[in-house]
Amino acid sequence: MANDADNVRVGLNGSVYIAPKGTTAPVDLDAAWGTGWVDLGYLSDDGVEMNYSTDTQDINAWQSLSPVRKVLTSVDMTLGFTAIELKTSTMTLYFPSATMTDVSGTVHKLAIPAAPSPDERAFGLEWIDGTVKNRLIIARGEVTDRGAVTVGRSDAVGLQMTVSAYADTAPEIAVWLSNDPAWSAA
Repeated sequence: MANDADNVRVGLNGSVYIAPKGTTAPVDLDAAWGTGWVDLGYLSDDGVEMNYSTDTQDINAWQSLSPVRKVLTSVDMTLGFTAIELKTSTMTLYFPSATMTDVSGTVHKLAIPAAPSPDERAFGLEWIDGTVKNRLIIARGEVTDRGAVTVGRSDAVGLQMTVSAYADTAPEIAVWLSNDPAWSAA
């Protein structure tokens, strides 16, 4: 098997989208993100970090010093990113159950609840490298970790979030679409 530099990908540009849980996601790479999907806008130049991990449990036997089997016990998938556009969609994602209201024509109020409710949503990640396009769709996910919001002179104020993917009604935790020719199953 030869090395092929044409199969090396980078995320030159992209977006993170959110929608209410149950919103229909695009089923191909040509369809637009439909009604209900909102682009979170600018993200920090760190981009988006995707993590996928599994845990196993060893099955030991009296007659063996090493495990005789491993059983898959959990699967975890997360997306991490820092939104640097401070707008209603990013603020209410970072602060679950928060509401944004207009106090007057120029003053807006974000009410951050003391006891937020669970905030499951659908998430989409799209990135492009030349003519290669990728979409990752998480039908059920939730922001489960938040970094500190730092206000300073030299960097944009950012909302650092980690989204945990949950299994949907189908057996998938997520769906990844790509037109990458190296992905051909044939």
